[in-house]
Amino acid sequence: MGATIGGGRWPAVPRSVWDVLRTDLAPGRRDPLPRHRYLGRLPHGHLILLSVLMGLWEQGMYQRGVQELPGILSLLIVVQAAALVLALSRPVAAWWVSTAMLLSTGVAAAPVWGAPMPWSAPAIVLHGFVLLLLALRVRPTSASAALVLTLLVVVIGVGGPRPAVSHPPVLATGALVLTAAVVVGASLRAVRLSRTRLVEQEGLTAEERARRALLEERGRIARELHDVVAHHMSVISIQAQVAPHLVADPTPELRENLAGIRQNAVDALTELRRVLGVLRGDADPGDSAAGVRHAPQPTLERLGELLANVRAAGLDVTAGSRGEPRPLSPGTELSAYRIVQEALSNVMRHAPGARATVETHYHHAGLTLRITNTAPGRPAPTTARGGAREPGHGLLGMRERTAMLGGELVAGPTPDGGWDVTAVLPAPLPATPPRPEDGS
Repeated sequence: MGATIGGGRWPAVPRSVWDVLRTDLAPGRRDPLPRHRYLGRLPHGHLILLSVLMGLWEQGMYQRGVQELPGILSLLIVVQAAALVLALSRPVAAWWVSTAMLLSTGVAAAPVWGAPMPWSAPAIVLHGFVLLLLALRVRPTSASAALVLTLLVVVIGVGGPRPAVSHPPVLATGALVLTAAVVVGASLRAVRLSRTRLVEQEGLTAEERARRALLEERGRIARELHDVVAHHMSVISIQAQVAPHLVADPTPELRENLAGIRQNAVDALTELRRVLGVLRGDADPGDSAAGVRHAPQPTLERLGELLANVRAAGLDVTAGSRGEPRPLSPGTELSAYRIVQEALSNVMRHAPGARATVETHYHHAGLTLRITNTAPGRPAPTTARGGAREPGHGLLGMRERTAMLGGELVAGPTPDGGWDVTAVLPAPLPATPPRPEDGS
Protein backbone atom coordinates (compact mmCIF):
# COMPACT_ATOMS: atom_id res chain seq x y z
CA MET A 1 0.00 0.00 0.00
CA GLY A 2 1.49 3.33 -1.03
CA ALA A 3 1.57 6.49 1.07
CA THR A 4 -1.09 9.16 0.55
CA ILE A 5 -0.74 12.92 0.16
CA GLY A 6 -3.77 15.19 0.23
CA GLY A 7 -6.11 12.20 0.15
CA GLY A 8 -4.50 10.72 -2.96
CA ARG A 9 -1.90 8.05 -3.52
CA TRP A 10 1.57 8.49 -4.91
CA PRO A 11 1.41 8.20 -8.70
CA ALA A 12 2.65 4.94 -10.15
CA VAL A 13 5.36 6.60 -12.26
CA PRO A 14 7.25 8.26 -9.36
CA ARG A 15 7.08 5.01 -7.41
CA SER A 16 8.55 3.07 -10.34
CA VAL A 17 11.29 5.68 -10.82
CA TRP A 18 12.15 5.43 -7.14
CA ASP A 19 12.33 1.63 -7.40
CA VAL A 20 14.71 1.93 -10.36
CA LEU A 21 16.97 4.37 -8.51
CA ARG A 22 16.93 2.26 -5.37
CA THR A 23 17.93 -0.80 -7.38
CA ASP A 24 20.50 0.72 -9.75
CA LEU A 25 22.17 3.18 -7.37
CA ALA A 26 22.69 0.77 -4.48
CA PRO A 27 26.41 1.13 -3.66
CA GLY A 28 27.01 -2.54 -2.85
CA ARG A 29 26.35 -3.87 -6.35
CA ARG A 30 29.40 -5.24 -8.20
CA ASP A 31 29.45 -4.83 -11.98
CA PRO A 32 32.94 -5.29 -13.51
CA LEU A 33 33.70 -3.54 -16.78
CA PRO A 34 33.91 -6.32 -19.42
CA ARG A 35 36.92 -6.85 -21.63
CA HIS A 36 36.95 -5.06 -24.96
CA ARG A 37 36.35 -7.27 -27.99
CA TYR A 38 39.59 -6.24 -29.72
CA LEU A 39 41.64 -4.32 -27.12
CA GLY A 40 41.16 -6.68 -24.18
CA ARG A 41 42.18 -5.05 -20.86
CA LEU A 42 44.03 -2.15 -22.49
CA PRO A 43 41.22 0.39 -21.80
CA HIS A 44 41.29 -0.62 -18.13
CA GLY A 45 45.00 0.19 -17.97
CA HIS A 46 44.42 3.53 -19.67
CA LEU A 47 41.81 4.49 -17.08
CA ILE A 48 44.15 3.60 -14.22
CA LEU A 49 46.89 5.69 -15.81
CA LEU A 50 44.42 8.56 -16.27
CA SER A 51 43.46 8.49 -12.60
CA VAL A 52 47.14 8.73 -11.59
CA LEU A 53 47.81 11.63 -13.95
CA MET A 54 44.71 13.56 -12.88
CA GLY A 55 45.59 13.05 -9.21
CA LEU A 56 49.11 14.38 -9.77
CA TRP A 57 47.74 17.30 -11.80
CA GLU A 58 45.30 18.26 -9.06
CA GLN A 59 47.98 17.95 -6.38
CA GLY A 60 50.28 20.25 -8.35
CA MET A 61 47.51 22.75 -9.06
CA TYR A 62 46.67 23.13 -5.36
CA GLN A 63 50.33 23.31 -4.35
CA ARG A 64 50.79 26.38 -6.54
CA GLY A 65 48.10 28.19 -4.54
CA VAL A 66 49.55 27.60 -1.05
CA GLN A 67 52.98 27.19 0.46
CA GLU A 68 52.16 23.86 2.10
CA LEU A 69 49.30 21.59 0.99
CA PRO A 70 47.11 20.43 3.92
CA GLY A 71 47.33 16.70 4.56
CA ILE A 72 43.57 16.24 4.55
CA LEU A 73 43.29 17.88 1.14
CA SER A 74 46.04 15.68 -0.27
CA LEU A 75 44.22 12.59 1.08
CA LEU A 76 40.91 13.67 -0.43
CA ILE A 77 42.56 14.17 -3.84
CA VAL A 78 44.03 10.66 -3.70
CA VAL A 79 40.66 9.14 -2.78
CA GLN A 80 38.96 11.03 -5.60
CA ALA A 81 41.51 9.72 -8.11
CA ALA A 82 41.11 6.19 -6.72
CA ALA A 83 37.34 6.40 -7.27
CA LEU A 84 37.94 6.12 -11.02
CA VAL A 85 39.83 2.85 -10.48
CA LEU A 86 37.01 1.62 -8.24
CA ALA A 87 34.54 2.40 -11.05
CA LEU A 88 36.06 -0.43 -13.13
CA SER A 89 34.42 -2.99 -10.82
CA ARG A 90 31.86 -1.07 -8.70
CA PRO A 91 30.65 1.95 -10.69
CA VAL A 92 27.81 2.88 -8.31
CA ALA A 93 30.03 2.84 -5.23
CA ALA A 94 32.67 4.80 -7.16
CA TRP A 95 30.10 7.47 -8.05
CA TRP A 96 29.08 7.86 -4.42
CA VAL A 97 32.74 8.16 -3.37
CA SER A 98 33.59 10.59 -6.16
CA THR A 99 30.57 12.78 -5.41
CA ALA A 100 31.47 12.87 -1.71
CA MET A 101 35.08 13.76 -2.58
CA LEU A 102 33.92 16.61 -4.82
CA LEU A 103 32.07 18.13 -1.88
CA SER A 104 34.80 17.41 0.67
CA THR A 105 37.60 18.67 -1.56
CA GLY A 106 35.72 21.90 -2.24
CA VAL A 107 35.30 22.55 1.47
CA ALA A 108 38.91 21.62 2.31
CA ALA A 109 40.25 23.78 -0.56
CA ALA A 110 38.35 26.90 0.57
CA PRO A 111 41.59 28.60 1.78
CA VAL A 112 43.06 28.15 -1.71
CA TRP A 113 40.07 29.37 -3.74
CA GLY A 114 38.78 31.89 -1.25
CA ALA A 115 35.40 30.08 -1.15
CA PRO A 116 34.20 26.45 -1.14
CA MET A 117 34.68 25.45 -4.77
CA PRO A 118 34.81 21.82 -5.89
CA TRP A 119 35.16 22.53 -9.63
CA SER A 120 38.73 22.04 -10.79
CA ALA A 121 39.70 20.71 -14.20
CA PRO A 122 41.16 17.39 -12.88
CA ALA A 123 38.12 16.87 -10.64
CA ILE A 124 35.77 17.45 -13.58
CA VAL A 125 37.69 14.95 -15.72
CA LEU A 126 37.78 12.31 -12.96
CA HIS A 127 34.12 12.61 -12.08
CA GLY A 128 33.16 12.75 -15.76
CA PHE A 129 34.80 9.38 -16.41
CA VAL A 130 33.16 7.95 -13.29
CA LEU A 131 29.77 9.05 -14.62
CA LEU A 132 30.65 7.64 -18.03
CA LEU A 133 31.46 4.22 -16.55
CA LEU A 134 28.27 4.42 -14.47
CA ALA A 135 26.12 5.25 -17.51
CA LEU A 136 27.60 2.24 -19.32
CA ARG A 137 26.26 -0.13 -16.67
CA VAL A 138 22.96 1.33 -15.43
CA ARG A 139 19.74 2.44 -17.06
CA PRO A 140 19.58 5.96 -18.53
CA THR A 141 17.08 7.00 -15.86
CA SER A 142 19.49 6.11 -13.08
CA ALA A 143 22.45 7.73 -14.86
CA SER A 144 20.46 10.96 -15.29
CA ALA A 145 19.47 10.87 -11.63
CA ALA A 146 23.13 10.44 -10.65
CA LEU A 147 24.03 13.49 -12.75
CA VAL A 148 21.29 15.62 -11.16
CA LEU A 149 22.26 14.51 -7.65
CA THR A 150 25.90 15.35 -8.37
CA LEU A 151 25.04 18.89 -9.46
CA LEU A 152 22.68 19.44 -6.52
CA VAL A 153 25.08 18.09 -3.90
CA VAL A 154 28.03 20.08 -5.17
CA VAL A 155 26.29 23.38 -5.83
CA ILE A 156 24.05 23.43 -2.75
CA GLY A 157 26.43 21.69 -0.37
CA VAL A 158 29.31 24.15 -0.75
CA GLY A 159 27.41 27.22 0.25
CA GLY A 160 24.53 28.11 -2.04
CA PRO A 161 25.04 30.60 -4.82
CA ARG A 162 28.56 31.77 -3.85
CA PRO A 163 30.35 29.29 -6.18
CA ALA A 164 28.16 30.38 -9.05
CA VAL A 165 29.04 34.05 -8.35
CA SER A 166 32.73 33.34 -7.97
CA HIS A 167 33.31 30.92 -10.82
CA PRO A 168 30.38 30.86 -13.29
CA PRO A 169 32.47 29.74 -16.34
CA VAL A 170 33.92 26.80 -14.39
CA LEU A 171 30.48 25.75 -13.15
CA ALA A 172 28.98 25.90 -16.64
CA THR A 173 31.91 23.98 -18.15
CA GLY A 174 31.75 21.31 -15.44
CA ALA A 175 28.01 20.82 -15.82
CA LEU A 176 28.41 20.57 -19.61
CA VAL A 177 31.24 18.01 -19.37
CA LEU A 178 29.40 15.83 -16.86
CA THR A 179 26.21 15.95 -18.93
CA ALA A 180 28.14 14.96 -22.06
CA ALA A 181 29.72 12.05 -20.18
CA VAL A 182 26.29 10.71 -19.18
CA VAL A 183 24.90 11.13 -22.70
CA VAL A 184 27.88 9.35 -24.29
CA GLY A 185 27.76 6.53 -21.75
CA ALA A 186 24.02 6.00 -22.19
CA SER A 187 24.40 6.02 -25.97
CA LEU A 188 27.22 3.46 -25.89
CA ARG A 189 25.15 1.29 -23.55
CA ALA A 190 22.20 1.45 -25.95
CA VAL A 191 24.41 0.44 -28.88
CA ARG A 192 25.90 -2.45 -26.89
CA LEU A 193 22.48 -3.71 -25.84
CA SER A 194 21.22 -3.46 -29.43
CA ARG A 195 24.14 -5.53 -30.68
CA THR A 196 23.63 -8.10 -27.95
CA ARG A 197 19.94 -8.42 -28.80
CA LEU A 198 20.82 -8.69 -32.50
CA VAL A 199 23.27 -11.52 -31.83
CA GLU A 200 20.70 -13.29 -29.67
CA GLN A 201 18.06 -12.84 -32.36
CA GLU A 202 20.40 -14.22 -35.02
CA GLY A 203 21.07 -17.22 -32.82
CA LEU A 204 17.35 -17.77 -32.28
CA THR A 205 16.72 -17.39 -36.02
CA ALA A 206 19.37 -19.97 -36.88
CA GLU A 207 17.98 -22.31 -34.24
CA GLU A 208 14.46 -21.79 -35.58
CA ARG A 209 15.63 -22.54 -39.14
CA ALA A 210 17.29 -25.75 -37.98
CA ARG A 211 14.20 -26.75 -35.98
CA ARG A 212 11.93 -26.01 -38.94
CA ALA A 213 14.15 -28.01 -41.29
CA LEU A 214 14.08 -30.89 -38.81
CA LEU A 215 10.30 -30.76 -38.54
CA GLU A 216 9.94 -30.64 -42.33
CA GLU A 217 12.17 -33.68 -42.69
CA ARG A 218 10.22 -35.52 -40.00
CA GLY A 219 7.02 -34.68 -41.84
CA ARG A 220 8.46 -36.00 -45.07
CA ILE A 221 9.55 -39.22 -43.35
CA ALA A 222 6.09 -39.58 -41.82
CA ARG A 223 4.43 -39.15 -45.21
CA GLU A 224 6.69 -41.76 -46.77
CA LEU A 225 6.07 -44.20 -43.93
CA HIS A 226 2.36 -43.56 -44.32
CA ASP A 227 2.57 -44.61 -47.96
CA VAL A 228 4.56 -47.75 -47.14
CA VAL A 229 2.48 -48.88 -44.17
CA ALA A 230 -0.84 -47.99 -45.79
CA HIS A 231 0.04 -50.12 -48.81
CA HIS A 232 0.72 -53.21 -46.69
CA MET A 233 -2.36 -52.67 -44.53
CA SER A 234 -4.46 -52.43 -47.67
CA VAL A 235 -2.97 -55.69 -48.95
CA ILE A 236 -3.76 -57.41 -45.64
CA SER A 237 -7.35 -56.19 -45.79
CA ILE A 238 -7.83 -57.40 -49.37
CA GLN A 239 -6.24 -60.79 -48.70
CA ALA A 240 -8.39 -61.30 -45.61
CA GLN A 241 -11.47 -60.48 -47.68
CA VAL A 242 -10.51 -62.85 -50.54
CA ALA A 243 -9.24 -65.75 -48.41
CA PRO A 244 -12.71 -67.28 -47.61
CA HIS A 245 -13.41 -67.64 -51.34
CA LEU A 246 -10.25 -69.69 -51.82
CA VAL A 247 -11.46 -72.44 -49.51
CA ALA A 248 -14.04 -74.96 -50.67
CA ASP A 249 -16.01 -75.06 -47.46
CA PRO A 250 -14.72 -72.51 -44.94
CA THR A 251 -15.83 -73.01 -41.38
CA PRO A 252 -17.67 -70.24 -39.50
CA GLU A 253 -14.64 -69.85 -37.22
CA LEU A 254 -12.36 -69.26 -40.21
CA ARG A 255 -14.76 -66.73 -41.71
CA GLU A 256 -15.05 -64.95 -38.38
CA ASN A 257 -11.27 -64.80 -37.86
CA LEU A 258 -10.64 -63.54 -41.38
CA ALA A 259 -13.38 -60.95 -40.99
CA GLY A 260 -11.78 -59.82 -37.74
CA ILE A 261 -8.39 -59.55 -39.43
CA ARG A 262 -9.87 -57.51 -42.24
CA GLN A 263 -11.75 -55.22 -39.84
CA ASN A 264 -8.65 -54.65 -37.71
CA ALA A 265 -6.64 -53.84 -40.83
CA VAL A 266 -9.29 -51.37 -42.02
CA ASP A 267 -9.50 -49.73 -38.59
CA ALA A 268 -5.72 -49.45 -38.35
CA LEU A 269 -5.53 -48.02 -41.86
CA THR A 270 -8.23 -45.47 -41.05
CA GLU A 271 -6.47 -44.40 -37.87
CA LEU A 272 -3.12 -44.19 -39.67
CA ARG A 273 -4.60 -42.00 -42.38
CA ARG A 274 -6.30 -39.81 -39.80
CA VAL A 275 -3.04 -39.20 -37.91
CA LEU A 276 -0.54 -38.99 -40.76
CA GLY A 277 -2.62 -38.26 -43.83
CA VAL A 278 -2.91 -34.59 -42.93
CA LEU A 279 0.82 -34.25 -43.54
CA ARG A 280 0.20 -34.52 -47.27
CA GLY A 281 -1.32 -31.06 -47.16
CA ASP A 282 2.10 -29.40 -46.51
CA ALA A 283 4.01 -31.31 -49.14
CA ASP A 284 6.68 -29.59 -51.19
CA PRO A 285 5.32 -27.60 -54.15
CA GLY A 286 7.20 -29.87 -56.52
CA ASP A 287 5.41 -32.92 -55.15
CA SER A 288 1.89 -31.60 -55.65
CA ALA A 289 1.65 -32.50 -59.33
CA ALA A 290 -0.61 -35.38 -60.25
CA GLY A 291 1.24 -38.67 -60.34
CA VAL A 292 4.20 -37.48 -58.25
CA ARG A 293 2.45 -37.42 -54.88
CA HIS A 294 1.07 -40.92 -55.34
CA ALA A 295 4.10 -42.41 -57.12
CA PRO A 296 5.65 -45.54 -55.55
CA GLN A 297 8.31 -44.76 -52.98
CA PRO A 298 11.86 -45.42 -54.26
CA THR A 299 13.98 -48.33 -53.09
CA LEU A 300 17.56 -49.43 -53.61
CA GLU A 301 16.50 -51.08 -56.87
CA ARG A 302 16.35 -47.54 -58.31
CA LEU A 303 19.85 -46.67 -57.08
CA GLY A 304 21.24 -47.08 -60.59
CA GLU A 305 18.68 -44.60 -61.89
CA LEU A 306 19.68 -42.12 -59.17
CA LEU A 307 23.37 -42.45 -60.05
CA ALA A 308 22.58 -41.95 -63.74
CA ASN A 309 20.73 -38.73 -62.91
CA VAL A 310 23.58 -37.25 -60.88
CA ARG A 311 26.09 -38.23 -63.56
CA ALA A 312 23.94 -36.39 -66.07
CA ALA A 313 24.09 -33.38 -63.75
CA GLY A 314 27.90 -33.43 -63.96
CA LEU A 315 28.97 -35.38 -60.88
CA ASP A 316 31.62 -38.05 -61.34
CA VAL A 317 30.29 -40.87 -59.17
CA THR A 318 31.14 -44.56 -58.96
CA ALA A 319 29.27 -47.32 -57.15
CA GLY A 320 30.34 -50.53 -55.48
CA SER A 321 28.61 -53.31 -53.57
CA ARG A 322 29.75 -56.02 -51.21
CA GLY A 323 27.86 -58.93 -49.79
CA GLU A 324 24.82 -60.69 -51.19
CA PRO A 325 22.03 -58.18 -51.95
CA ARG A 326 18.71 -59.14 -50.42
CA PRO A 327 15.31 -57.51 -50.02
CA LEU A 328 14.98 -55.30 -46.97
CA SER A 329 11.94 -53.86 -45.28
CA PRO A 330 10.25 -51.03 -47.23
CA GLY A 331 11.19 -48.48 -44.57
CA THR A 332 14.85 -49.50 -44.64
CA GLU A 333 14.95 -49.50 -48.44
CA LEU A 334 13.37 -46.06 -48.59
CA SER A 335 15.64 -44.57 -45.91
CA ALA A 336 18.75 -46.01 -47.57
CA TYR A 337 17.75 -44.51 -50.91
CA ARG A 338 17.04 -41.10 -49.35
CA ILE A 339 20.37 -41.07 -47.48
CA VAL A 340 22.30 -41.74 -50.68
CA GLN A 341 20.21 -39.14 -52.52
CA GLU A 342 20.81 -36.43 -49.90
CA ALA A 343 24.52 -37.20 -49.58
CA LEU A 344 25.03 -36.91 -53.35
CA SER A 345 22.99 -33.69 -53.40
CA ASN A 346 25.32 -32.24 -50.76
CA VAL A 347 28.34 -33.18 -52.87
CA MET A 348 26.90 -31.40 -55.91
CA ARG A 349 25.99 -28.31 -53.88
CA HIS A 350 29.03 -27.94 -51.66
CA ALA A 351 31.92 -29.71 -53.44
CA PRO A 352 31.79 -28.85 -57.17
CA GLY A 353 34.33 -30.77 -59.24
CA ALA A 354 34.74 -33.52 -56.64
CA ARG A 355 34.51 -37.26 -57.33
CA ALA A 356 32.05 -39.31 -55.28
CA THR A 357 31.86 -42.97 -54.38
CA VAL A 358 28.79 -44.89 -53.19
CA GLU A 359 29.38 -48.21 -51.44
CA THR A 360 26.70 -50.59 -50.19
CA HIS A 361 27.62 -53.49 -47.93
CA TYR A 362 25.06 -56.18 -47.13
CA HIS A 363 26.01 -58.13 -44.03
CA HIS A 364 24.38 -60.32 -41.42
CA ALA A 365 23.38 -57.39 -39.18
CA GLY A 366 21.94 -55.20 -41.91
CA LEU A 367 23.15 -52.70 -44.49
CA THR A 368 26.05 -50.24 -44.37
CA LEU A 369 26.10 -47.26 -46.71
CA ARG A 370 29.19 -45.16 -47.30
CA ILE A 371 29.18 -42.08 -49.49
CA THR A 372 32.52 -40.28 -49.83
CA ASN A 373 33.80 -37.47 -51.99
CA THR A 374 37.20 -35.98 -52.71
CA ALA A 375 38.16 -32.38 -52.11
CA PRO A 376 36.25 -29.91 -54.31
CA GLY A 377 37.92 -29.00 -57.57
CA ARG A 378 36.72 -25.38 -57.39
CA PRO A 379 35.12 -23.09 -54.82
CA ALA A 380 31.47 -23.69 -54.07
CA PRO A 381 28.96 -21.09 -55.33
CA THR A 382 28.28 -18.24 -52.93
CA THR A 383 24.63 -19.27 -52.71
CA ALA A 384 25.58 -22.56 -51.08
CA ARG A 385 25.48 -22.47 -47.32
CA GLY A 386 28.41 -23.70 -45.32
CA GLY A 387 30.69 -24.88 -48.14
CA ALA A 388 31.77 -28.44 -48.82
CA ARG A 389 32.49 -29.22 -45.19
CA GLU A 390 29.08 -28.20 -43.81
CA PRO A 391 26.26 -30.00 -45.65
CA GLY A 392 23.60 -27.94 -43.89
CA HIS A 393 20.16 -29.17 -42.77
CA GLY A 394 20.27 -32.28 -45.02
CA LEU A 395 22.46 -33.96 -42.43
CA LEU A 396 19.65 -33.60 -39.90
CA GLY A 397 17.34 -35.57 -42.16
CA MET A 398 19.88 -38.34 -42.63
CA ARG A 399 20.37 -38.61 -38.88
CA GLU A 400 16.61 -38.69 -38.33
CA ARG A 401 16.16 -41.54 -40.82
CA THR A 402 19.02 -43.53 -39.32
CA ALA A 403 17.85 -42.99 -35.73
CA MET A 404 14.28 -43.96 -36.72
CA LEU A 405 15.56 -47.40 -37.75
CA GLY A 406 17.78 -47.77 -34.69
CA GLY A 407 20.98 -47.33 -36.68
CA GLU A 408 23.98 -45.03 -36.55
CA LEU A 409 25.27 -42.31 -38.86
CA VAL A 410 28.72 -40.74 -38.83
CA ALA A 411 29.61 -37.77 -41.03
CA GLY A 412 32.74 -35.65 -41.14
CA PRO A 413 35.69 -34.42 -43.18
CA THR A 414 38.35 -36.74 -44.56
CA PRO A 415 42.13 -36.14 -44.33
CA ASP A 416 42.33 -35.27 -48.04
CA GLY A 417 39.79 -32.44 -47.71
CA GLY A 418 36.70 -34.38 -48.76
CA TRP A 419 33.65 -35.56 -46.84
CA ASP A 420 32.49 -38.96 -45.63
CA VAL A 421 29.01 -40.16 -44.67
CA THR A 422 28.61 -43.66 -43.23
CA ALA A 423 25.22 -45.04 -42.21
CA VAL A 424 24.62 -48.41 -40.57
CA LEU A 425 21.01 -49.55 -40.94
CA PRO A 426 20.09 -52.64 -38.88
CA ALA A 427 18.26 -55.37 -40.81
CA PRO A 428 19.31 -58.72 -39.31
CA LEU A 429 18.74 -61.93 -41.20
CA PRO A 430 15.90 -64.10 -39.86
CA ALA A 431 16.94 -67.10 -37.83
CA THR A 432 17.14 -70.28 -39.93
CA PRO A 433 14.81 -72.99 -38.56
CA PRO A 434 16.42 -76.37 -37.92
CA ARG A 435 15.98 -78.96 -40.62
CA PRO A 436 14.03 -82.16 -39.79
CA GLU A 437 17.04 -84.40 -40.27
CA ASP A 438 18.93 -82.41 -37.59
CA GLY A 439 16.69 -83.84 -34.89
CA SER A 440 15.52 -81.12 -32.56
